[in-house]
Amino acid sequence: MDRAPGLSVRLKLTLSYAGFLMLAGALLLAVVWVFLLRYVPEGIRSGAVAPRLNRGGQGGLIPSAMFIPDRSDLQRAFAPKAAAMLGFLLLFGLLGGWILAGRMLAPLTRITNATRLATDRSLSHRIRLEGRKDEFRDLADAFDAMLARLEAHVAEQQRFAANASHELRTPLAISKTLLDVARTDPTHDTSEVLDRLHVVNTRAIDLTEALLLLSRAEKRSFTPEDVDLSLLAEEATETLLPLAEKLGVTIETSGDITPTTGSRALLLQLTMNLVQNAIVHNLPEQGHVWVTTSVRRTTVMLTVENTGERLSPQLASTLTEPFQRGTGRLHTDHAGVGLGLAIVKTITQAHDGTLTLTPRSAGGIRITVELPAQHDHRVVR
Repeated sequence: MDRAPGLSVRLKLTLSYAGFLMLAGALLLAVVWVFLLRYVPEGIRSGAVAPRLNRGGQGGLIPSAMFIPDRSDLQRAFAPKAAAMLGFLLLFGLLGGWILAGRMLAPLTRITNATRLATDRSLSHRIRLEGRKDEFRDLADAFDAMLARLEAHVAEQQRFAANASHELRTPLAISKTLLDVARTDPTHDTSEVLDRLHVVNTRAIDLTEALLLLSRAEKRSFTPEDVDLSLLAEEATETLLPLAEKLGVTIETSGDITPTTGSRALLLQLTMNLVQNAIVHNLPEQGHVWVTTSVRRTTVMLTVENTGERLSPQLASTLTEPFQRGTGRLHTDHAGVGLGLAIVKTITQAHDGTLTLTPRSAGGIRITVELPAQHDHRVVR
């Protein structure tokens, strides 16, 4: 934004400090002046008796005229001194105000410099303002926290772009190779090439749709509506039940009515991703998945828990990163595109919720999504 030039904040504070000091000095001098006027007569009194010593050294009272100053004499004596004092206060206020304003605004200067560096895309710089807590230090700490979040977000976006490019390039490279083989080798089985191209193309389409869904969730481009997570859990379980039966996984669903507000389509996608991941990342046989819903004071919770291989807390904390996979899917025919939990995380954040991943001691993982409850359905547990 283009702005007209104006006075600096330091100069404004200096003038304000000097002006206040001048006002206080003028009021003080006015009080002294009024106090003196009460005890000074209007004119000169003569013929008064003044004690003196005569030439013989003997004391006595000798009538003489004693000088008593009147108000005009007081004005001539007081006015120059008052003007000199006000001039001194003005100089002292300007000098002291300039120094004090500079010291007080020094933290703001550091914050401004850090802002300029951030504008130049130098997000690694931190203010780290020392000293005890005050308004400037609160601002500096908040700015440092914002820079840290921005740096992490930018780094995450860069990794995401690189991984997405790699993931999209892989099916395209495979398709190109298959087409080259079919063109150079006319005797090659065409049906086999078509089948492989179909699989590769389907994977590319799934990846593209996942990226679009992720972008839509990040933009929060949806109309909020009333949603019951327990109904979404039942719908996702029924939809994925054939897959679970095929892979020998048992699904158990239980819980309370969990009313919340948000996008039904996105929350259904969130539930589908969690249940499908729990089915695919499971034991090779006799695996279990538990889907439960519960209500707290101001939130509702969806928990999906499954058996499987043991995971370390460090590995579990990285599973929500895009294209990050755990110990490997046991069922390779449902490899997915590596965006399942990343989409879950983004949808949860878009609904002002929290996502928690906790490895189970017996193997597998427990994933909990906590969302704000509807205002009219908050239940005390």
